[in-house]
Amino acid sequence: MPRITLIDTLRGVALIAMATYHFTWDLEFFGYIEPGTATQGLFRVYARSIASSFLFLAGFSLVLAHFPAMRWSSFWKRFAIVAGAAAAISIATLFAFPNEWIYFGILHNIALSSLIGLAFLRLPALVTAAAVLLIVAAMITDYGPMPGILDSAAFNTRALSWLGFAEIPPRSNDYVPLFPWVAALLAGVAVARMAISGNWLPRLAAVQTKPSLLSKAGRHSLIVYLMHQPVLIALLYLFSLVHPPPPPDPRHAYMLSCEAGCNRQTGDRALCQRFCGCTADRLIAQSLMMPLQTGGITPQDDRVQAIAEQCSMETPSSD
Repeated sequence: MPRITLIDTLRGVALIAMATYHFTWDLEFFGYIEPGTATQGLFRVYARSIASSFLFLAGFSLVLAHFPAMRWSSFWKRFAIVAGAAAAISIATLFAFPNEWIYFGILHNIALSSLIGLAFLRLPALVTAAAVLLIVAAMITDYGPMPGILDSAAFNTRALSWLGFAEIPPRSNDYVPLFPWVAALLAGVAVARMAISGNWLPRLAAVQTKPSLLSKAGRHSLIVYLMHQPVLIALLYLFSLVHPPPPPDPRHAYMLSCEAGCNRQTGDRALCQRFCGCTADRLIAQSLMMPLQTGGITPQDDRVQAIAEQCSMETPSSD
């Protein structure tokens, strides 16, 4: 099938959105905005929307490239590039951020979901759409105060949390587990098959006939993805040498992170404020706050766990 420039442009738009989100994360990392900003509220929704758009476009493009005839050489070449880039990111972040390294991010997901997508390429679009709805129905509660119906503490390790069923996954700077995100790629597969059946592709191709800066970026999205963060971080680092950020308040940063995690699990804001305030005060009193925030100790440390248990007993729910 001929390349549809509009798809490249949409991927370019997604790259711009991704860069703005990552810049927010960088500002937080350097201390220019409040901790937790990039992972809460509208920014959390923004990040999920961006991940969904990349996976949807990956699924749509999978059909354009390999339907009705499968081009195995092209597929495996592309798969090796994406999987190799994902592995490189894991290795690089393991050294740069050993406590929050990226063990399963967006590239890991695209690579694995693309393999799964192959099984749906020739199935009826309605079957693929039904699979998408089934996955969303099983995972939908992950977006609210209740855990997903398939969640279990047995999946909390890095060896299993990439599946998406962990109650509390290990910390990572980019966590896009297989479920529910594979649903976004399958949605792209379903829509592309519908577009072929309805003969929509010629009309999509006619929307944009000439390349633009966005479409060129979208056509080389992997290169842009790999390069944009080092550039943004380098620029912010240089800026910080001239205008250093204000010193962080460790208690405030802890409260934001603790309350965000507690609210996702319980949905009781008043309880979370009391519990996090209790644990923050005791961590500071026992000189554990800074080691916890710098990675010197983990939340699984016996002293931290003892504080959490004591504060849990002392802060009953609001019911």
